[in-house]
Amino acid sequence: MIQFIDEHRNRFTVEFICQTLKSNRQGGFISSRGYRQSKARGLSARSLGEVALTRHIAQVHEENYAVYGIRKIWHALGREGIDIGREQTARLMRLAGVSGKGKGRLPVTTGRSKGLGSSP
Repeated sequence: MIQFIDEHRNRFTVEFICQTLKSNRQGGFISSRGYRQSKARGLSARSLGEVALTRHIAQVHEENYAVYGIRKIWHALGREGIDIGREQTARLMRLAGVSGKGKGRLPVTTGRSKGLGSSP
């Protein structure tokens, strides 16, 4: 919501956007006061921690020749004493824009038919 309001506040007032969203949607902080409070609040402790962890994941990935995937990054963080789940590691790697090196081959899913017009 905050991002949407930030993108459109140069065309419409915050109050107008919040009233329009409130009439079309239920729940949330959709009021100009709630918007301003959330902007003044800043980032949460969890968000700040994830930003630092994302940077660390990118650094670990780069130190290992940019070939480590989710599993190896997860184990490397565990060896460093960072207690993190595997799915969280995958999510933060996507945020950092890093991925493991693939094997370089495509999977064989089907075979071609033997004849030109033959039916199976």
